[in-house]
Amino acid sequence: MHIQVRHTTNPTDFKSYDTHRIREDFLVDKLFVPDQLHFVYSHYDRMIVGGIKPVGQIHKLPNYEELKADYFLERREMGIINIGGDGFVMVGEELYTLQKRDCLYVGRGNKQVSFKTLDPENPAKFVLISTPAHRNVPTAMLKAAEASPLELGSFETSNKRTIYKYIYPEGLESCQLVMGLTVLQNGSNWNTMPPHTHDRRSEIYVYFDMAESQRVFHLMGTPTETRHLTVSTDQAVISPPWSIHAGVGTSSYAFIWAMAGENYLFTDMDPVSMSDLR
Repeated sequence: MHIQVRHTTNPTDFKSYDTHRIREDFLVDKLFVPDQLHFVYSHYDRMIVGGIKPVGQIHKLPNYEELKADYFLERREMGIINIGGDGFVMVGEELYTLQKRDCLYVGRGNKQVSFKTLDPENPAKFVLISTPAHRNVPTAMLKAAEASPLELGSFETSNKRTIYKYIYPEGLESCQLVMGLTVLQNGSNWNTMPPHTHDRRSEIYVYFDMAESQRVFHLMGTPTETRHLTVSTDQAVISPPWSIHAGVGTSSYAFIWAMAGENYLFTDMDPVSMSDLR
């Protein structure tokens, strides 16, 4: 079995990319196909993003030749958030029930991980983010209602939103993965503005809870050379350390964010002034 591999990009070269090249390098457009597994390996901090939508069968976390490992989590950890119907994740002999927006952290060294949907008419959709790990951390789950909420923005600036932190120093412990999700309130469209970068780590966004006919315009690039990706629901964007990551939707939406790199602190950000954006 093979995993799709995406290489890193020099920000100077990025300025010359056309729409097709930007989408080819940074957009993950197919996360959920019934009873199929889709994973992308990014050389940005060696992050992996994947999606599993089990409908008629149980799916085991596969191994890939590119990992050069005996099993997927031999040297890795993983965060899982369900954005669909109720589902089960089996880690070894332990069964976890994940409802919508529940999060499960799976530590390094777990050989057997499998996924199943409770109701095939309303299948689970598991978003998986994996990063390298140099130590073992116990597997643990956090219900959506137990996540630490942070209210940000305002209706005046069209960015009233709630950030739910799951995997971070005061929540679910990990080796280096930081992960959570953001929900925009009805009438708000901007997810992060003014934007920021964080040169010490990379980030992955997964957009969801958006009608098929709606879109998010995801802004990326260096602050003085911005570009955009037009993103549909259930699609992911790989964000390099040198890139801003902000977006505006044609309706309200939600997105998962996951980070990995040198710094483990959620607040490690380099703000960008609105006047510096180009």
